[in-house]
Amino acid sequence: MPHIPTESAPTELEQIIVQAISATGGWLPFDRFMALALYAPGLGYYAGAAPKFGLLPDSGSDFVTAPELSPAFGQTLAVQVAEALDQTGTQQLWEFGAGSGALALQLLDALDALGVRVQRYHIVELSASLRARQQALLARHAHRLQWHDTLPERFEGVVLGNEVLDAMPVKLLQRTGGVWHERGVGWEKDSAAARFVWRDRPTDLRPPLDIAGTHDYSTEIHPQAEAFVRTLGERLARGAVLLLDYGFGESEYYHPQRHMGTLVCHRAHQVDADPLADVGSKDITAHVNFTGIALAAQDAGFAVLGYTTQAHFLINCGLVSKMELLTQAGRAQAAKLIMEHEMGELFKVLVLAKGAPWNALGFAHGDRTHRL
Repeated sequence: MPHIPTESAPTELEQIIVQAISATGGWLPFDRFMALALYAPGLGYYAGAAPKFGLLPDSGSDFVTAPELSPAFGQTLAVQVAEALDQTGTQQLWEFGAGSGALALQLLDALDALGVRVQRYHIVELSASLRARQQALLARHAHRLQWHDTLPERFEGVVLGNEVLDAMPVKLLQRTGGVWHERGVGWEKDSAAARFVWRDRPTDLRPPLDIAGTHDYSTEIHPQAEAFVRTLGERLARGAVLLLDYGFGESEYYHPQRHMGTLVCHRAHQVDADPLADVGSKDITAHVNFTGIALAAQDAGFAVLGYTTQAHFLINCGLVSKMELLTQAGRAQAAKLIMEHEMGELFKVLVLAKGAPWNALGFAHGDRTHRL
């Protein structure tokens, strides 16, 4: 198990996590550790003021998302959003985790150009620093913007979640010597250094599929993301949900050969696999099990309208014609949205409806719902 020395005094965030470990008997479930590392008020990664979203490391950013990559992303997504607003008879948009605000800006401008009325654009954002960035970028749309800390008990409209599910805390499972354990975090201190360390406990928790063989195997399960979708189902009276993220269907996610899991960290556009180091200064993320999300959605009363790759979805919604209007450099950037070795294949789109289902444009060709 890796040992991550902390030669200097623990940071304020590390102290909070150490206190949580102590309060739970020396073992903290990883999902609780991840929640504190990312979202502890004023201290977690997403609560910090440092830029997170951008094209290049010299911007101070850690990773790039589709709206930062090309404005054609939001302009194309707006076509599906417009259809969803029309089909559900709603005029409200709700975006979770709006990042820099780039997607909101692209959508509002594109929907205005399409003549689609958006009565109110709601942003559910926990980070005060990100909220300030969003307010500055979206100033000219301020009259129809509203920010929220939590989701209302009852609402309607079209919900957007671009790279939201992957940032929700996950539980880690570890099969060692044929025995399943839940992986948690402890704090170890000696004369040389203090460090967060992995600690495993036998558990009755299992992946949703049996993993063939007895070889050591690491993976994740996603109770928080599934609970989030169930909450949407309970509270959304009428509307649709568009979820875009990197991930797989269940059989691919829990393939016997994927024995290292999908948990990774991002900082300065570099990837590492050590979430216990430099806590609070980098993103921690796991891929999405879209089968689990779809099943949770159906349990909550949603209809699944479609599931496909980001490439198929954006092409169905007219990305290619929009790319023709861009400069050569702009086309090269937009192409990364659909190229197989960039975002095109790994990123998926799942669209849900509360109310009467319809044939959504984004799934006209290449729908993979049967593979969930």
